[in-house]
Amino acid sequence: MDTTHCAVDGWVDTVPVPGPRDTVTFDLVVRPADIDALDDDAPDMIVTCTSGDPRITCELLNGIQPGDLLRATGTLVQPPAPGEPARLTVDALEVLDTALVPVLREMVLDRYGDYVVIFDADRDQVPVFTEYGAWVGLADNPDVIATLIDIHERVNGGDA
Repeated sequence: MDTTHCAVDGWVDTVPVPGPRDTVTFDLVVRPADIDALDDDAPDMIVTCTSGDPRITCELLNGIQPGDLLRATGTLVQPPAPGEPARLTVDALEVLDTALVPVLREMVLDRYGDYVVIFDADRDQVPVFTEYGAWVGLADNPDVIATLIDIHERVNGGDA
């Protein structure tokens, strides 16, 4: 196998995940330096990274999110077969830029005073709970949340 010690700059593709024996694994999306010379549909390169360094593992699991731009330095092993990702064993990590705050698209929690509702993009119905987690009911759509809360307060004496 061909190995090289190098630094790779790339964007974190997915949330880093813990691996065996206190390691962490994550994928970096790496763009070639001569991107302007390539076709528009040329694919980005994916580099699978692994680290067992406790400081790097802690940072990856607690402080890194998809979209962060990192410089990972370590030993690069060329892929065993074409089409497979290259593998980088990381021994130094630098955050070059952070991603924007992630936007929840599928599910959003919201507060209505002492109540919590869960909006799900795939459903019209909205589950409603008290702030302490007690079930209130399922609103048929967002327009009837206030009515459901009003009924709950009348039946339970106004305490959430």
